[in-house]
Amino acid sequence: MNVEEVIKTETKIPLKPRSIIHLFLVHNKIKEHLTRALKPFEVSLQQFNVLRILRGRKGVPANLSNLNERMINKMSNTTRLVDKLLAKGYVDRSICPSNRRKVEITITMEGEKVLSKMDQTIKRSEEELVQNFSAQELEQLNLLLHKF
Repeated sequence: MNVEEVIKTETKIPLKPRSIIHLFLVHNKIKEHLTRALKPFEVSLQQFNVLRILRGRKGVPANLSNLNERMINKMSNTTRLVDKLLAKGYVDRSICPSNRRKVEITITMEGEKVLSKMDQTIKRSEEELVQNFSAQELEQLNLLLHKF
């Protein structure tokens, strides 16, 4: 991806700002690709993330704070995400019997079922996104990104 071509400038951008812009462009490309993959399921990337977190808890209920801590996108309105997943029947929400102020959230069987279908679609999408990289290049990329 040629940064100058994408942002339609003829001026050569200095290396440091060019690198940051390049990361933004790659981020947007990845987000668009994954969003498109999830479109048939009518869930957002954030909703997908919530479902994966809940599945990973293996039946142990989560509260909104647990979900917020584990979310990839910390700017998400977790309550709204859970409400949308509840409306689709993918999660259950109940009041904690020992602490009535605490809301417990679990993934439903329907949520598990649709999530496994989403996993397959996302896996294909991820493969497409990294198809031009060797395993060694991906390791190197991860090492470089870890420096951030």
